[in-house]
Amino acid sequence: MNKFYTEILLKLETAINELEIEADSSIQRIETIIHLIVECLSEVKEHILKSGFQNIDEEIHFFKHQKPIIVSKLIYYNAIYKIEAKKPYGAKPIRKYLNKELKKLKGFFDNNIDFYKYYRSNNSFLDERFFVRGKHDIKLWLDTIYFETDQSFSTSHDYKVAKIIANDLIQVYIENQLNTKNYNKISHESPLNWTGNKTALTELIYALYSLGVFENGNVDIKLISKTFERTFNIDLGDFYHTFMELKSRKINRTKFLDSLRDALIRKMDEQD
Repeated sequence: MNKFYTEILLKLETAINELEIEADSSIQRIETIIHLIVECLSEVKEHILKSGFQNIDEEIHFFKHQKPIIVSKLIYYNAIYKIEAKKPYGAKPIRKYLNKELKKLKGFFDNNIDFYKYYRSNNSFLDERFFVRGKHDIKLWLDTIYFETDQSFSTSHDYKVAKIIANDLIQVYIENQLNTKNYNKISHESPLNWTGNKTALTELIYALYSLGVFENGNVDIKLISKTFERTFNIDLGDFYHTFMELKSRKINRTKFLDSLRDALIRKMDEQD
């Protein structure tokens, strides 16, 4: 299952990134991306229903960590599509509209704070109730949407996890819209500036993403890159293309990470 999932997720993310680079029309791009994600989910569902899981742990891992990553992309792009399609004209109406969208995200957080705590703390004592098919408990933060889903490919809380992941991305998108258009009067500029090159930072970001050090690995690479951009006042541009260049290096594909290791060891030796 892990090999199949890794390959199909990489295929999806590659297609999405290529579309985001090349497409001119934002709405048209999002429509195409949504179609790709739906197709991907259909392939994953077919594989799961055909092959099943080896054990309960594999099933929990899929519905807690793997499926939500793909579904979160669908939720995110669908939300962005609606935001862009309904966006009014004029600076003040747009600011009001975007802030209202942010309040919706906060409303979801407030209404699901107990599950947020469970999930963000990486708890597992209720995983068999939350992430195994047919084990739903209406007393445990159960949404009505569960009863409308195909329960052969859904658990009571895998969608809620996807929603949490997606909402993080939606929040970043909306805040970037507000900041880009100067709708916010308060400056949130970081006092730290990245003075290394962009390739080095991209290498670091992908290494952290690959190791899964943020939110137990349940976070999109875009959210990580946007957070680094805001924190260190840098525009990484086409970071996906930069990563492709890193992959194509003939010698020492982890040049910056190796230099970090060497610099730290030197500092430790100096202080011995």
